[in-house]
Formats: sequence, structure tokens, C-alpha cells
Amino acid sequence: MTCKAIVLAAGKGKRLRAGEDDRVPKVMKPACGHPLIAYVLRAIQWVEPDDRILVVGYSKEQVIEYCRDMCRFVVQKEQLGTGNAVDVCREELKDYDGAVLVCAGDMPLVTEKTYRDLVSVHLREQSDCTILSAESKNPAGYGRILRGADSSFEAIVEERDCTPEQRGITEINSSIYVFDSKKLFSALLDVTADNAQNEHYLTDVPGIMKSRGQKVSIHKINDDWQLLGINTIEQLSEAEGLIREKGLSLK
Repeated sequence: MTCKAIVLAAGKGKRLRAGEDDRVPKVMKPACGHPLIAYVLRAIQWVEPDDRILVVGYSKEQVIEYCRDMCRFVVQKEQLGTGNAVDVCREELKDYDGAVLVCAGDMPLVTEKTYRDLVSVHLREQSDCTILSAESKNPAGYGRILRGADSSFEAIVEERDCTPEQRGITEINSSIYVFDSKKLFSALLDVTADNAQNEHYLTDVPGIMKSRGQKVSIHKINDDWQLLGINTIEQLSEAEGLIREKGLSLK
């Protein structure tokens, strides 16, 4: 299964900091004794090291030192959103025409099987974009998947941009995708910062691709616990409990 991977790992993790002098970047925060990024790299170990691109930023030296020999590195100089974080990989992938997995370095619970299945669905369906989603009893904090009358993909709406009706949707966006690389970087040219955060959202890309007549698919899983992103001390503690419960500990 041929695929390249972009792992977003540039964040500061403001709500995870122990104090003003805490210089540990988000993906290096430990869960059960190992950095968050270690779980992600284990889950995508089937992607060749030279085909993994880690987007680094805040305290990048720590991430690069830990992940040395496990991937290539691209620097996001300014925190301008997830769309920009992927766009900084444009030069690295300019000669590549194929599937690219985009995932987050702060999501330690996503399993290898889930990543593999997502890529398999993308290739089998010959899609231009495939979104990983899940049904959640507690969707608060997540972007929502909007579907049309025929259940096909319509859009992703970040929670802060949701209408009251859209907040009631229980299918959540994982922020994990597989894209056709050429079409991804073309669509990124049309992403704007016209939103509540004034950032370039990667979540806009599937909608842009759909508007161009390209094929956008959704791969929905039942295990919404896998999609826990780590933004707070409470979420980190919850993740540690799930790592132990689900047998995801690293040796």
C-alpha cells in the first residue's frame, strides 16, 4: 500500500503547559511515560520513514531530536492554521502524485488498523479525499460532518462556526484525511482565513474539492474514543486511562 504521510506536530499546547517556563511542545507531552508523538509514529510505522513528513514549529529542536531517523521534517514558521501547516509541505511533495495521509501528532489513540483501513478505502473507492469520522455521544469541541439528502459529503463545519442546528449533529470530524496529493495542494490555494479564528483551516479543503466535482468520501468508525485530541490536562489524563484500558501502551 503506497502512501506518504504528513504528521502535524507544530503546536505549542498552551493549555498543557505547566507554567510560563514550560518549553515542552504539545506532541512531546508524555502519556504513560512516552511522548504523544511516539504513539502516532507507531501507528503509521507501515509508512516508510522517508515517506513520513513531520511538520514542526514550537520548540522544534525537541521534536526533531526525539524523532530523528523516523521521518523528514518541515518547519511551520508561523501558527497560521492546519491548512498552512499542510501547505508548508508543498515543496517536499512537489514531485509526488499519489495518496497522502494527513494526521495529527497529538492523537495517540488512533490505531494502526484505523489508519490502514482509511487508506485502503481511499484507494479502493478511487477518491480524491477520504475523511475519517465517527459517531459521538458527546460531539462538543469537534467539527461536524454535514451530509446531503443522499448521505454524501456536503461540508465540514468547525464547532465555533456551527449554527445551533449543526451543533446537534453527532458525526464528528477526526481531522485525519487521505488526499490525492496534487489535488490537495491545488485546493489549498483557495483556502482563506475567513472564519472565527482567522486561520487557514484544512477542514475547508474537502468542501473546495467537492465544489470542483472531485470525489470526497467518508470512512466512519464506531470507536469515537480513538479520535480524542489532547488539548487539556484533563484530556491527557483521559488518554492515559484509555491507553491502559485498550492495551495501547508502548514498551
